[in-house]
Amino acid sequence: MLIQAGALPLTLAVLYVLASFRFPVDYLSAAVAQGLLAALITWKLALARWWRAIQLLFPLAVLTALALHLPSWLFGLGFLLLLGWYWSTFRTQVPYYPSGPAVWDAVRQLLPADGAPRVIDIGSGLGGFVLYLSRVRPDARVSGIELAPLPFFYSWLRARLAGSRARFVRGDYENLDFSQFELVFAYLSPAAMPALWRKAAAEMCRGAMLVSYEFIAEERSPDRILHVTERGVPLYIWYF
Repeated sequence: MLIQAGALPLTLAVLYVLASFRFPVDYLSAAVAQGLLAALITWKLALARWWRAIQLLFPLAVLTALALHLPSWLFGLGFLLLLGWYWSTFRTQVPYYPSGPAVWDAVRQLLPADGAPRVIDIGSGLGGFVLYLSRVRPDARVSGIELAPLPFFYSWLRARLAGSRARFVRGDYENLDFSQFELVFAYLSPAAMPALWRKAAAEMCRGAMLVSYEFIAEERSPDRILHVTERGVPLYIWYF
């Protein structure tokens, strides 16, 4: 939004120049100019490439929405759904990243064959990993913790309807005591990894494992790296 706001004075200046040369100026040309300038600012700030596309298309999307004369409650509903889905992503810098069955099975193979290992998926999303592991390892005590309300409710409801032993709680994993678990599974983001490593190093017990899909903690080299998907995205494993 700050980039769009910063591009607005430049857009007005460009439109003024165009109008002074008698070029036709309308809402469509204003939206195109605004999007191009916002994308240019995004490029100069060296943000991710996908942000350029968002900034480019945002004014056109607003113009399209206005042209459709959509009811105002629809935008309020969209806001509430996005709020429930992403919740405090602005603070945690952890968006929704789904893993897949190949990753889940690779983590299953890391567990000891006997005993009742305690496993936690921090940022469990829609609950696929927790439900899978609870099904294939009924002796394990598998939990998921999720901060966003909608993904948490969906995963909790899935477990109840399926009669699964999987346990889901809504909350922030930073408030957990990692010493309760033999395996902590994370699929977070690069921004979250330094704090996660500090917490794991301070709390995890001897013999426990921290497993991170795709994102590495730079503080210590992983003890093991597995490539379990066709894309070759690594699974990083640290033993304590």
